[in-house]
Amino acid sequence: MPDIDTILNRGTVDVIVRDELKRKLESGKKLRIKLGIDPTGSELHAGHAVVLKKLREFQDRGDTVILLIGDYTAKIGDPSGKSETRVMLSDEEIQKNMEDYIEQASIILNIKKLEIRHNSEWFGKMNMSDVLELASKKTVNQMLQREDFRNRMKNDQDISVTELLYPIMQGYDSVMLESDVEIGGTDQLFNMLVGRDLQKKYGCETIQNIITTPILEGLDGVEKMSKTLNNYIGLTETPKEIYGKTMSIPDEMIVKYFELTTMLPDKEIKNIEKALKEGENPRNIKMRLARELVAFYHNEEASEKAEQEFIKIFSKKGLPEEIELKKLSGKKYNIIELISETGLCASKSDARRLVQGGGVKVNEEKVTTIEQELDITKETLLQVGKRKFLKVICNAK
Repeated sequence: MPDIDTILNRGTVDVIVRDELKRKLESGKKLRIKLGIDPTGSELHAGHAVVLKKLREFQDRGDTVILLIGDYTAKIGDPSGKSETRVMLSDEEIQKNMEDYIEQASIILNIKKLEIRHNSEWFGKMNMSDVLELASKKTVNQMLQREDFRNRMKNDQDISVTELLYPIMQGYDSVMLESDVEIGGTDQLFNMLVGRDLQKKYGCETIQNIITTPILEGLDGVEKMSKTLNNYIGLTETPKEIYGKTMSIPDEMIVKYFELTTMLPDKEIKNIEKALKEGENPRNIKMRLARELVAFYHNEEASEKAEQEFIKIFSKKGLPEEIELKKLSGKKYNIIELISETGLCASKSDARRLVQGGGVKVNEEKVTTIEQELDITKETLLQVGKRKFLKVICNAK
């Protein structure tokens, strides 16, 4: 079971109010811990796992963790960090996005001890009178204190009335759930403070404390981890992909990834940090990190197998044991067309860049020109970058 210092300090940015929350934790009372997730996408990644891991710490302590699915607020879309009004999602899109959320969250959370709620439970029953009463609890001036709203006003960009309602709706979730603590990323601080304020105005017996978690940079070490930027580690990706992607993070991100994405004790992480400062090869430490992540998201056996595969491919210059075979209709292809059409590259421009940078091989030989033509009447092995392999052959008679 994690100690109180770990809960308050590891992987946290803001703790509001720290002394108050510490007293709650020391009291022995079982707390209600809330995390709200709007199903605006379909895949969770290691960036989402930062806050899920913090929830797991509370679960291990014996507290009640509530995963609130914002099936109603998702229709608006959280305006946090957005420079323009988001397009409202349809019920069908929301339902589709919801399907895998709980299953993916259960990779980290104990699903048997998880309280799963949907905010359509209360918002779906509201009439206009109820909405007006809720809206009256906050002022327009208060809502416009949000930095992203202020920036939009400064740049003469639109802010919809529904977006102004979003923080109030998220805050009302806390009223209905009687949450003792709400957890979210730093971009959620304003919304969570509204929840704390609304609990006071509605006379709730408990007023929630707030914990914000850091935003995790992606594999590039610069931008926020995002599926859109393709710099992410998906929770449901294969052990091979998780291991290989982890090995690609910048060396300066190693300790942060250990702190935010693994359950390794703080003492061990300090030893790792010390070893790096004393000259330990970062590659060896990243292999430890990759093992931890694969074991966390899959299991120990998968972790060991993924490492063996990585060593075979990269250290011993071998090939993966299993390589997909794709049958194509044509017999001859230009290399750029072939690797872009098979999905090994995102686009033809990406394919050109990789070929020109020496990152493409055919039958284990480096491709040196974007003009290269390939005859695939015989099985042909393609390799793009360090981790992508594919066999192709013409299927035409």
